[in-house]
Amino acid sequence: MHDPKMMAQIVGGAGFIAALDQSGGSTPKALKGYGIEESEYSGDEEMFGLIHQMRSRIVTAPSFNGQKVLGAILFEKTMDGDADGTPVPTLLWERGVVPFLKVDKGLADEEDGVQLMKPMPELDALLDRANSRGIFGTKMRSVIQSASKSGIAKVVDQQFEVANRILNKGLMPIVEPEVNIKSADRTQSDEILRDELYRALDARPYGSRVMLKLSIPAQPDLFAPLIAHPNCARVVALSGGFSQDEACAELAKNRGMIASFSRALLQDLRHQQSDDEFDKTLGAAIDKIYTASTLKTVQTGE
Repeated sequence: MHDPKMMAQIVGGAGFIAALDQSGGSTPKALKGYGIEESEYSGDEEMFGLIHQMRSRIVTAPSFNGQKVLGAILFEKTMDGDADGTPVPTLLWERGVVPFLKVDKGLADEEDGVQLMKPMPELDALLDRANSRGIFGTKMRSVIQSASKSGIAKVVDQQFEVANRILNKGLMPIVEPEVNIKSADRTQSDEILRDELYRALDARPYGSRVMLKLSIPAQPDLFAPLIAHPNCARVVALSGGFSQDEACAELAKNRGMIASFSRALLQDLRHQQSDDEFDKTLGAAIDKIYTASTLKTVQTGE
């Protein structure tokens, strides 16, 4: 059963969702962006320890709270860890931020223009752990590389099949079929995906809602029918390789769509910054992304 306060915030709150769920494959790049080179750590244990320190610094920063950040998506190790001596999901909700969990295990090789999710044999056990830790919802990612109608249909079918398992555990699924914004036929992929998602939403019992996390479409407001669908709780946008300024400018063109940015949120944060500098930089990014998500304008300058 969804927590009603968390549900109300996610469905109707003003703000955006932070994505703090970099996994093993993307962690070295995230640490490098944070100012920590691969030569400064050895092995997965040290690497995950450093990324946990980074995430802990973010979620305990004064500017990171529920006034503008509605939710945060966590990596499994972050869900299981502490920040300031408090379990991270508990700390987030104490600060007014709804906790989500990334549950996919990465991408399969490309076939028929798409990358499906790898099998998740331990999903039920992970969802049970998520429930025990106060997690509200989950996120899982597939990637669309080209405008293959059959491939995109497979992505959507797989996503919604897993979403049903997540709903059965009382959690809110975020369905994330990412369109590669650098693909030559991005516009056509967006259109096929919109139609396939609408089909999948329409096939659900009325009021059985999921969230959607989508690449910002090449054509503004293309996803308006999905945003308005009664079985869609919220549509959030990934930054997908756009810089912070680019992502905010593109997002502002799409009414009803809020951010769920990772790199575009964290791009200016550095390990070497003082706590005051770190919080000022994070706060500026939060303000900019909040403005693009809610007011649909773009902040410029200081």
